[in-house]
Amino acid sequence: MRQRRRLVIAGSLSLALVAVAVVVIGAVSSSSPGGQAAGGASATPSESPRPAPGATPPPASVDTFDRTAHSLDDPNSIWVVVNKLRPLNPQDFEPGDLVDVPVPHTWDPLLRQEASDAIVAMFQAASDEADLSLASNSAFRSYSAQESVYDGDDLLTARPGFSEHQTGLVMDIGAESGECSLAACFGDIAEGIWVRDNAWRFGFILRYPADKTPVTGYEFEPWHFRYVGVPLATEMHETGVTTLEEFFGLPAAPEYE
Repeated sequence: MRQRRRLVIAGSLSLALVAVAVVVIGAVSSSSPGGQAAGGASATPSESPRPAPGATPPPASVDTFDRTAHSLDDPNSIWVVVNKLRPLNPQDFEPGDLVDVPVPHTWDPLLRQEASDAIVAMFQAASDEADLSLASNSAFRSYSAQESVYDGDDLLTARPGFSEHQTGLVMDIGAESGECSLAACFGDIAEGIWVRDNAWRFGFILRYPADKTPVTGYEFEPWHFRYVGVPLATEMHETGVTTLEEFFGLPAAPEYE
């Protein structure tokens, strides 16, 4: 009797152990719904990476420079454009505010007051910043003076009535030493390089660049600087446009009509 009871207890324990094993196996299996994929990879889907937002394009540049601020035709305007197609009107025009320019010179220079003040400031800056001494080789020339200067070579000199010198806004600048005076080599010496690189700060532009003869009608003149005012000179410097004709959309003027 006692022996039978032991067998019953032992059998009950065995059944209990089997039941526990079944529960454990079922729990392990349920942790992988549908079973694991081949190779043990989880079937749980992963979140797809979001595409990076596209770069915002830079805003389009807007030309805000007012090209109508001054007349291109009025001989009293600091923006007057004078070339072989655009004579002064009247052709014997002479500014009413010419003054003596207090700078070293070959001939007594006259300029309009605004241009004179700018030249004096530029010459002083050349001295202070670079220890260079500049001089005027020519400035205002009247109609009659241009008649005596014009030698018939239209690439080198302007006809009377077509010369920027009559505006009182131009100076032919050189080294006070006289080195390369009114010669192309002025563009290669320290004085010429400094004026070329800094004239815009004072409202001047190099009027006849080396590569623009088909536009301006004149050979390279690294000494010929035209006053147009700081705003226009700065705009031309920053945009890289080197002639008044191109900046204002005017026809090229390689020859007289």
